[in-house]
Amino acid sequence: MNYRKKGYTRRDFLKTAGVAGIGSVVAPYAAGISRAEASENKPSRVPTRPFGKTGVQVSILSLGGMFDIPSNQIILRQALGLGVTHWDTANSYGYGQSETGIGRFFQSNPDARQQIFLVTKSGERSPSGLTRMLDTSLERMNTSYVDLFFVHGIRRVSEIDNKTRAWAEDAKSKGKIRFFGFSTHNNMENCLLDASKLGWIDGIMMTYNFRIMHSDTMKRAVAACRDAGIGLTAMKTQGGGPVRTDSEAELEIAGHFVQKGFTPEQAKLMAVWENRDISNICSQMPSMNLLSANAAAAMRWKSLTTSDLRLFENYDHETASDYCAGCSQFCEPVLKDSIPICDVMRYLMYARNYGDKELAVTLFQEIPSNVKHQIPRADYSEAEKRCPRHLAIGQLMKEAASELA
Repeated sequence: MNYRKKGYTRRDFLKTAGVAGIGSVVAPYAAGISRAEASENKPSRVPTRPFGKTGVQVSILSLGGMFDIPSNQIILRQALGLGVTHWDTANSYGYGQSETGIGRFFQSNPDARQQIFLVTKSGERSPSGLTRMLDTSLERMNTSYVDLFFVHGIRRVSEIDNKTRAWAEDAKSKGKIRFFGFSTHNNMENCLLDASKLGWIDGIMMTYNFRIMHSDTMKRAVAACRDAGIGLTAMKTQGGGPVRTDSEAELEIAGHFVQKGFTPEQAKLMAVWENRDISNICSQMPSMNLLSANAAAAMRWKSLTTSDLRLFENYDHETASDYCAGCSQFCEPVLKDSIPICDVMRYLMYARNYGDKELAVTLFQEIPSNVKHQIPRADYSEAEKRCPRHLAIGQLMKEAASELA
């Protein structure tokens, strides 16, 4: 249905549907789920799936911890009650406050720890750095172990090696971690393919959404990890990019899915759950409405139709140049300076789509000064030629240097 032709503007529609961008969806009963359906025909807790070969079942929806957890303890309690028992955080989130907030919750609710599959991450690469950060995380979170420990944000598997493996095995033997793996935002497909050959990776978190899940390379990468018994957690599942869009396809998606009883944001989660090789989705849920809506989508999940998926394909085709797919192996090697194009695109996404400019600015400022100085001055013409999605990289990098300075 073409809502623009029926007199709706995008603003009118989003106001009517209660949707205000990537970080906001309506509460479960307003999303077309009746109380009778919720209480009689649908599960009352988020379903679970196996996490690779670990033998552990995890909730298909994971609570992302990149928000003010110390001030939002009620969200943790509600998540636990809904069956969202996979919690993801990192040593760096909120300068440690995310982990501190989880620790506060466990201190007040000691029985909850055994119900939670707890994940944290460290940006360190050396064994001594990993030990230091893990011990800090354990102290903050008031726990003696984490279920899954990630090396955070790798770009290539060569960033972890036999020393890393020995460290992970030692941490396991001491009972500090149960499982080990990494997260990745860039060059994801190659990272997954290479990790599948190692034989000692238990879990991976990677960018995965309706825009990139159907590429042949991503399909091969996911299948390789499945065959290797690696548990996979999807993040960045809404497919937002550094450029905001206002397209006919976007309006068509909104109208189509609201008529079916759920929001486009919920449908994007369902599209990822279509692939049962994906164990779960990690979603940052800093509000009760968002937690409730995402949990409702998980409880109500069903396979999308061919026409549903085609709408997403059409939308991606129409807005491809607005989204950075993290394929840094194409654009970044052609630059003289080591400019992290894909990271900067992600920071713009945090500012523009997530509405978290503070985080975006903080991350941008962590780029070395000499590299940051070159960002608005570099020649990106060759990088643009090699970008599979034809992003206006040069213009976006200049905008980032201005907006995030």
